[in-house]
Amino acid sequence: METTSRKTWLNVGTVLAAFGASLCCILPVAVAFLGVGSAALGAQLEPYRPYFLGLTVVFLGFAFFQAYKPVKSDCAPGEVCAVPASRRRQRLLLWSIAIAALALMTFPYYIGSIL
Repeated sequence: METTSRKTWLNVGTVLAAFGASLCCILPVAVAFLGVGSAALGAQLEPYRPYFLGLTVVFLGFAFFQAYKPVKSDCAPGEVCAVPASRRRQRLLLWSIAIAALALMTFPYYIGSIL
């Protein structure tokens, strides 16, 4: 149970760090899209973007390490308990989060072509 809780916090931390890294660029676009005139908060967060990016990479790296490290078990290869379905679901969720984090991290580079 403790391992599942730790993986959940790693996933949440990764997404929040990636979201924080993209706030400087997403926030002004979202505010402009909603019709609000001031988006100075996003510009204020720009200096912290490298720290958020680094934190995202660290969280993702540790999450992938936890997801793909060998599991010590008493199961023989090919048995049902060797690769449980929950482990596959955790890896699928991790890859989904990694893709979302990558999209958020690279947002400033592709938004110019969208707008």
